[in-house]
Amino acid sequence: MDMTEIHVIKQHLIDPEICIRCNTCEAICPTQAITHDSRNYVVDADKCNLCMACISPCPTGSIDNWRSVLKVKAYSVAEQLTWDVLPAEVPLPEGVESDDGAAPAPQPVPATQLESGETPFVSSAWGATLPPWSAAHAYINLYGPKTGPTTASVVGNFRVTEVGRDYDTHHVVLDFGAMPFPVLEGQSIGILPPGVDASGKPHYARQYSIASPRNGERPGYNNVSLTIKRVLEDHQGKPVRGVGSNYMCDLEVGDQVQVIGPFGSSFLMPNHPRSNIVMICTGTGSAPMRAMTEWRRRLRASGKFEGGKLMLFFGARTQAELPYFGPLQNLPKDFIDINFAFSRTPEQPKRYVQDAMRERAADLGALLKDPNTYFYVCGLKSMEEGVVLALRDVAQQAGLSWETVGAALKQEGRLHLETY
Repeated sequence: MDMTEIHVIKQHLIDPEICIRCNTCEAICPTQAITHDSRNYVVDADKCNLCMACISPCPTGSIDNWRSVLKVKAYSVAEQLTWDVLPAEVPLPEGVESDDGAAPAPQPVPATQLESGETPFVSSAWGATLPPWSAAHAYINLYGPKTGPTTASVVGNFRVTEVGRDYDTHHVVLDFGAMPFPVLEGQSIGILPPGVDASGKPHYARQYSIASPRNGERPGYNNVSLTIKRVLEDHQGKPVRGVGSNYMCDLEVGDQVQVIGPFGSSFLMPNHPRSNIVMICTGTGSAPMRAMTEWRRRLRASGKFEGGKLMLFFGARTQAELPYFGPLQNLPKDFIDINFAFSRTPEQPKRYVQDAMRERAADLGALLKDPNTYFYVCGLKSMEEGVVLALRDVAQQAGLSWETVGAALKQEGRLHLETY
């Protein structure tokens, strides 16, 4: 037999039963080995170099699955896209040996060279996968696709943008009653929309970041809030009615929803009182930033907290489409430093969050030099590279080496990227 035909690989697979389609794995993969269709996320065995970069950030553990297979019989991308469950382990041919069944050891990620000889800037490579050292312990996966969801009641649904029904953003409050559902700022939950998709299968969970602090939207109650924008078109501008977002935006008080989670163990705020927090977001990426800000506000109101600096860079197309604009304006200026950026204001030049960051380079440079500063980025994937490049420029302008500073931010859990 040709030796190439008996070469055994440990193929990396994603469990479609557990995956919540959050896009974290695809966004962070340095070799573009992960792709998806309207239902499944899958791994291309020809591109995967077993670097393991996607394992830790996955909120559900669905990414951490492996099968020993002959390389010539590796599961194709097309085949994986049809799965509803992972296939069972298939015995190798007689005389062909596998390893111990464990996941492969992490491999170094080779730098990809451009034709010019330059190494491209990969923004996702700088994102931390560890939480801040002082973050509280996060509970995850208390309710899931295999253990079963829990039920929450809608106790509030408010529009938080000035625009009308089209593309409006809602603040939805869910109460879990007597069912335990502990959460931290920066975590997310999954909502299971009722009904089935075009193929007759139950809708998969839609993931939403929690917009309320750890003690609830209403302190002392077992509730959480979400920030949800009604989706009426895809990223290419084609009309599409988002299943999860429209379901959630149309809920009425008293309605019941099925919830799984919570998810997330790294995008967490520091508990250290002197820590500085820089929040950079667009649109509904403001949800975790609202949660962090509100928790700090409540601690400050208690009179027992001497907090570090809070700085917010918040972008939207127009002021009317920016969630929570009114409440943000009412926060004390000595509590939070707010910088808005609008890209579609009539008769005004386009301005993005990275532009606002460069305008505040002196202040950001000082914060970059402080090891107690933490950065959080949340919003559309298209913003990520511009934001991290702006941080690099700010560091260099402050006389810092980005290679040194960026590595420290990643290793110490101080730069968190959550884009979609």
